[in-house]
Amino acid sequence: MFPRISDVINYLFGTNINIPIQSYGFMIAMAFITGAVVLYFELKRKEREGLIEAQQKQVLKGAPATIQELIFSAIFGFLLGWKGIGLIVDYDAFSSNPQEYMLSWTGSLVGGVVLASGFSLYHYYKKRKELLDPPIMEEVTVHPYQLTGTILLVAAIFGIIGSKIFDTIEHLDDLFQDPLGTLFSFSGLSFYGGLIVAAIAVVWYTKQNKIRLPYIADAIAPALILAYAIGRIGCQISGDGCWGIANPNPMPEWLRFLPDWVWSFSYPHNVINDGIPIPGCEGDHCYILPYPVYPTPLYETLMGILIFGILMSIRKLLKTPGYLFSIYLILNGVERFLIEEVRINKPYEIIGIQVTQAQIIAIGLMILGGVGFWYFRWLNKGS
Repeated sequence: MFPRISDVINYLFGTNINIPIQSYGFMIAMAFITGAVVLYFELKRKEREGLIEAQQKQVLKGAPATIQELIFSAIFGFLLGWKGIGLIVDYDAFSSNPQEYMLSWTGSLVGGVVLASGFSLYHYYKKRKELLDPPIMEEVTVHPYQLTGTILLVAAIFGIIGSKIFDTIEHLDDLFQDPLGTLFSFSGLSFYGGLIVAAIAVVWYTKQNKIRLPYIADAIAPALILAYAIGRIGCQISGDGCWGIANPNPMPEWLRFLPDWVWSFSYPHNVINDGIPIPGCEGDHCYILPYPVYPTPLYETLMGILIFGILMSIRKLLKTPGYLFSIYLILNGVERFLIEEVRINKPYEIIGIQVTQAQIIAIGLMILGGVGFWYFRWLNKGS
């Protein structure tokens, strides 16, 4: 496994460099960026086809910097200087455990004060240079695709919050044992928790910008599943614990052309240090599972890419807005329900049947997708 990006580079090229970028976090960032690119071009296409429209907004031009703007600039500058300059000054502490460093009170106070002053002064003089007497209201055109960056930010913030909430609910015993460590850890993120909370936040934001629900839902659908597929690559290469149950079975003959780790894998050097010590290994991440398991993140990546291909191939054929998103919900629910059969997760017993939290939500998504066909058909009849 490759807990850090530098581990991948060192493995491929025989180097010995130390880049403190976690491979899981890097792939999550790539997932958001890739999803944003797909969303950007889908919004642009829908505007070009006349399905959604640009909005006219009034912007005040030539006004001096407000106290709130200066305070925000100072806070942003302080945080950047405090942690950014701090990690340069104390690089060894940062590189050994980036997450612990970023969530600690360690940093450069001088660097924070310097950048806080610099950012606020820059914003003040920039606004002063643009002063008009009197300030004027200027009408600007805002295209839907120009909102992609903000949509991404809203989805990222509320997605992380939702992920932690749902994961905490699923692992209440960890919360009671280590409340602060559980709440502020980047490990243990529930995809569906993030999806639900982020979806609510994005729907609210786009509604404020007068983008109708069916159109933004259809535009987001392929972006979501592709981002999910890429994010699961991070789970696989880092070994973050999202693997499957034990798989002692021999590889089927029809899969013999593939490497053994596609069928079963022991996740050596996994990022969560689960399993038994690896003989002769020193330093961090020196554990390997005592038995091979199903590499479920790999399977989810492949299924996610397949669903993305399906959605992209039919998106122009569906004439009723919202249908594409309904299909996404059903396919996503089917994919996750099936993968949970070979994935490690805490089960719940409901009327004598054992199901996981993800399977319960997956069933809900499939039902919601079915209801979506009726709802979007009714919604478009009334428009």
